[in-house]
Amino acid sequence: MVVEQDTRLRILAAAKGVLLDVGYANLSTRGIAEAAGVPLSQIHYHFGSKQNLMLAVLDMENRTRLARQAAMYEADKPLWEQWLQACDFFDDDLESGYVRVLMEMTAAGWSNPEIAGAVSAEVLGWFELLTEVAQRAAERFGSLGPFSPQEVAALGALPFLGAEAVILLGLDDSKIAGRPALRKIGELLRSLEERPEPGGPR
Repeated sequence: MVVEQDTRLRILAAAKGVLLDVGYANLSTRGIAEAAGVPLSQIHYHFGSKQNLMLAVLDMENRTRLARQAAMYEADKPLWEQWLQACDFFDDDLESGYVRVLMEMTAAGWSNPEIAGAVSAEVLGWFELLTEVAQRAAERFGSLGPFSPQEVAALGALPFLGAEAVILLGLDDSKIAGRPALRKIGELLRSLEERPEPGGPR
């Protein structure tokens, strides 16, 4: 059982590495098997197909990052600090290749309903987490203005997804100031959270 788990993890790591090198469209199970140092039959035994393998890679990567993000939002820190920490995580996720895996599988899902359903479930996990964060913020501040928690979650998550897409296209901060703009939102949240109460000391 331990040997099988080690083989499975080795295949997942190799699959991610090959994807980062050649992209999903050019990915082959034979190339992954060679990179992992295992017989091709092991990929079919553990995952069944290239599609299932790459969805397993995405799921593994996504679970790790969702757990990290959930722990960060559970910490007793101001919302603006959490937002800036999320920006740091964003940089880490670009560097690690997670964003590339997510975007490759998202693109594959546009023409494959089965992949689309699996990737959508992964992405929805982020929106559900941010909805919970927004609900707690509403309880803390008394209101989210005209927005529902679900709408705040959308406003929080969609800029990151958009920034991921354009950065992977090669449009860095010198062309589209995505990352600096995301960090400025943290500064805006800080000014709102630290604003003196009406009639309070200035």
